[in-house]
Amino acid sequence: MLSVALRRWSAWAPGIEGAEAWRAWSAAPAPIAAEGTPDARFLPAMLRRRCSPLSRAMLHVAFDACPEAERAAVRTVFASRHGENKESFPLFAGIAAREPLSPTRFTMTVHNVQAGLFSIAAGNRQASSSLAGEEDTFPTAFLEALAHLEREPGRSVLLVVGDVPIAPLFQPLIPEPASSYALALLLARDGEGTKLGFEPTGERRRPGPEPRLAWPQGLELVRWLHDGEPSLLLGERRGWRFRRL
Repeated sequence: MLSVALRRWSAWAPGIEGAEAWRAWSAAPAPIAAEGTPDARFLPAMLRRRCSPLSRAMLHVAFDACPEAERAAVRTVFASRHGENKESFPLFAGIAAREPLSPTRFTMTVHNVQAGLFSIAAGNRQASSSLAGEEDTFPTAFLEALAHLEREPGRSVLLVVGDVPIAPLFQPLIPEPASSYALALLLARDGEGTKLGFEPTGERRRPGPEPRLAWPQGLELVRWLHDGEPSLLLGERRGWRFRRL
């Protein structure tokens, strides 16, 4: 089992922001709203205007979870199952209609756009990963963050995961709740913080045809951090277990 120290975390969803709000949600979790955007006033105005709702949400929690003095020094992992799908699908439609492609709009739809925006805003030039892992994007991103810690144990890693609802055309193909959210975890090899164990397992979270979570997997971790249970099993295609150490 791999071990890690969770130094700090921050989460955002429409109408749920701050430690007290997440504590209340964790006591009575409910589906997350589909629409909403944090104001992101900590960003310079020019940069903020370039941010989509997803980028604003992910940068909001990234800046909140990572102290200012460390933002330029951490490695980062940014993860999103669908990425900037609402921004990119209209571009695809334009290409199909033989319309000229806007380089500026395209630049803001690539999957590592949040990592790039964080690098600019925080002056961060450390190693970074941007990934998607289908239904299990959150646990695979957590594993990626641990790989960064293995490579450089003395440097913290900021893991940021988030999504907005899939574009309407594709909603019938994706059996998941439509929600907007972002979660950031500041992880370290050791030191102060909540000690967590993490391992892949042959177990599946739901072996039968039961309904999936009514909220994103990352927010299930937030719920678990508040409830005192010894372990948490996540995963749709395979199991990923978190334990308190």
